[in-house]
Amino acid sequence: MQQETADGSLTEPTMLLPEIRPAVAPEGRPAGPPPEGYGPANHPPANHGPRPNRPSDRRPGRNAKIPAPVVPLSPPPSGAGTREKLRRPKPDNAPPLTVQGAPDRGRNRAADRHGTKRENQSSAARPAARPFVRVRGRHAAMSRRQRWERRYVRALVLGDLLAGSAAGAVTFGLRFGDEVTAYNRDYMVLSGLLPVLLLAVLAVSRAYERRFLFVGTDEYQRVLRGGVGLIAGAALVSYALDLDLARGYVLAALPTAIVTSVVLRFGMRRRLHVVRSRGQSLRRVILVGHELSVIAMARQLRRERYHGLEVVGACLPPGRDGRGMGAVKIYGSFDDVASAVEHADADTVVVLSCPELDGEQLRRLAWRLERDEVDLIVASALVDVAGARTTIRPFDGLPMLHVEHPRLHGGSRLVKDVFDRLGALALLVAFGPLLLAVALCVRVTSRGPVLFRQVRVGRDGRQFRIFKFRSMYVDAEARLAELRHLNEHDGVLFKIRDDPRVTGVGRWLRRFSLDELPQLLNVVLGQMSLVGPRPPLPSEVAVYADDVRRRLAVKPGMTGLWQVSGRSDLPWEEAVRLDLRYVENWSLSLDLVILLRTMTAVVRSSGAY
Repeated sequence: MQQETADGSLTEPTMLLPEIRPAVAPEGRPAGPPPEGYGPANHPPANHGPRPNRPSDRRPGRNAKIPAPVVPLSPPPSGAGTREKLRRPKPDNAPPLTVQGAPDRGRNRAADRHGTKRENQSSAARPAARPFVRVRGRHAAMSRRQRWERRYVRALVLGDLLAGSAAGAVTFGLRFGDEVTAYNRDYMVLSGLLPVLLLAVLAVSRAYERRFLFVGTDEYQRVLRGGVGLIAGAALVSYALDLDLARGYVLAALPTAIVTSVVLRFGMRRRLHVVRSRGQSLRRVILVGHELSVIAMARQLRRERYHGLEVVGACLPPGRDGRGMGAVKIYGSFDDVASAVEHADADTVVVLSCPELDGEQLRRLAWRLERDEVDLIVASALVDVAGARTTIRPFDGLPMLHVEHPRLHGGSRLVKDVFDRLGALALLVAFGPLLLAVALCVRVTSRGPVLFRQVRVGRDGRQFRIFKFRSMYVDAEARLAELRHLNEHDGVLFKIRDDPRVTGVGRWLRRFSLDELPQLLNVVLGQMSLVGPRPPLPSEVAVYADDVRRRLAVKPGMTGLWQVSGRSDLPWEEAVRLDLRYVENWSLSLDLVILLRTMTAVVRSSGAY
């Protein structure tokens, strides 16, 4: 017959057993009857005896290895109500006792209950050289990265507010002056609301999402799209509500705010690159893949620090010892990625192309890294293909990666041609006095013509004559054969850092790329572009490999990725790779970024000789 306890729960019929005292009294207590308040509720006896109505010859299971919780002895609390509670016997189905005091970590190993002898990886010690207070619920390195990323995003928000405020104030002052009247009072309110509108439009365009920041052109593209949407929205609201807005004010304030925002973001990006070159604000990366792929990726990330990825270790396929990996530390095989992240204090895992890691293994790895919010990046086997050309489309339930062809023809190229010619005309007018001054210096300091003309190869192999300010003596071509053995470049180019054929004025012209300004005439004539691959010589094209000939698919440019990345200091293979990357992933926003980076490269004058 079942019995009902004081708390209303039903229990099985129990049988009272005689009290069994321990043979030896607990340490610090005299032998004899237990003191008041010391009973089963505070300290279980050493021998429980058989459980009622349970077979005593039952085979012990795995849970029999788990020791019972031990409650440390403490004096009984004061108060009659407390004493009565301690004397009350513990019901048979009462909740388990709570361990008081510091827990015994030696008894709390969840891995033992699952049949493994490995330690719980969450208790692994971090390197003493990187002390950090871990934010609850996140990996320590992830928390550290989130700090500087939050500061960067806050700086972007403040910069956009400043851009909107400055554009509104300047446009209002130029359009209406300093006096506030009944006519321009509404425009003053609109100027005050412009920063808020700009911030809202950029937030809707996802210009503050961290996956689009720090590197690449997606950030600038989203700012430009948001600006176009803001202008279109202002025109639509003005037409729908029949508002009498001054078109000059709208067409001046909104583009000014967008351009200012892009320039400020570019300046913050350049500052971030400088900080990263010093070893700060970097992501700590674990590479997963084969030895050759890991070595190539580590070398590239070490060379291009502006990406913000610092390789701190690698995981190789099972059975590989990692000899010859150099400074890359090996943390084990593919099964040890989670442990490597913990020990290396990493926040990002980059999985290279590897046949051993299929979809199911990547999914399990993502689940293991999800706990600490560690980023998982899968490096595609496609070479220098931008994300804008790749889309994932389902095919019979399977995700397929679709690669679009590069935009070498069509309307986008027409827009680029118009942009190049109009931009070249504007630069010719702006640099007119400078062009005259340079021409005068070249004419006075050395004998020969002011302009140097040379045959170069353009788009689709068509030849044209390029214009440059003469920076060498007139007999430079005749002296080339005797200097061929001094070539410092590793490819088909001929470059000497201290070329004796260069004049004194020519060294300064080359240092600041002023000798290339006459190429604006080639851009106006449609033979060149403002941004593109380097214009090669016919002798260089004659020894091109088939892959390198891909550079001739677009017009050559006055500047390009090769110039903003080091110019003549780059090895031949790296220069070709950068030109091919531009050909495959051209966009108008990329051209704008390269033009902005060209100004800093010219001031830095690295690789210019």
